[in-house]
Amino acid sequence: MSLFRSFARVVMRDPRVTYSAGFLVLITLAAIFAPWIVPQDPNLQSLAMRLRPPAWIDGGTWTHPLGTDQLGRDLLSRVIMGARVSLLVGLTTVVVGASIGATVGLLAGYFGGNFERVVMRLADIQLSFPYILLTLAVIAVFGPGLLNVILVLGVASWPAYARIARGSALSVKQRDYVASAIALGGSSARVIGRHVAPNIANALVILATLQISQMMMAEAALSFLGAGVPITTPTWGGMLNEGQRYIFGAWWLTVMPGVALTTVVIAFNFLGDGLSDLLG
Repeated sequence: MSLFRSFARVVMRDPRVTYSAGFLVLITLAAIFAPWIVPQDPNLQSLAMRLRPPAWIDGGTWTHPLGTDQLGRDLLSRVIMGARVSLLVGLTTVVVGASIGATVGLLAGYFGGNFERVVMRLADIQLSFPYILLTLAVIAVFGPGLLNVILVLGVASWPAYARIARGSALSVKQRDYVASAIALGGSSARVIGRHVAPNIANALVILATLQISQMMMAEAALSFLGAGVPITTPTWGGMLNEGQRYIFGAWWLTVMPGVALTTVVIAFNFLGDGLSDLLG
């Protein structure tokens, strides 16, 4: 609760963080309750209503405020449902990557030695490969799917957290209060848990906030390429892929999911930048 109150105070101090956090809360609630708030079944097809423009354009109808796609499916419903996948992938991959990276990075920075050298060399090796290509290669072997996308992107992102955690732990363990805790007989687990980990949390929170938007973009790229979530599930990347062939005649098929993805990514970036200024 103390951490939550500190975060709330930080959010209220900066308008960028306040507005971004408020917008993201609304998007998250919309994604959670999407099955109950979507105006229509996102997979319901009606060829008689295919490629209808948004309601404010001639030929559009308020039954489909953002228009329909090539199969007559309601675009607004599909955009709302697509938020579920993007946010789920963004949040869970960050949890996976941060859990692995922060843990091994913290231990490497605190204990040093051969463990530190092995962890950092593994991180350097993985960082030498573009993570999107590494992800595509792994998914090509194990197949597409939501769980595979989450696990692969999460594992691919751990080196960034490991490097930040290691560097911060190296700095914090030189502080006097850490030396005093060790001199008083504190165990390594106690010193790490009570004195080191809490003091490197800010840097990891900032990185995680910025990484959410990157993971959302990665999921959209994979879905656009057909290597992400199955096409039967509405995703923003998949909608961009389906709409690209109609870009000149039915621009709304790509613009609407593109605007949704861009807006959420910008909001996360504003939130991360604001937290960086306030907590960094």
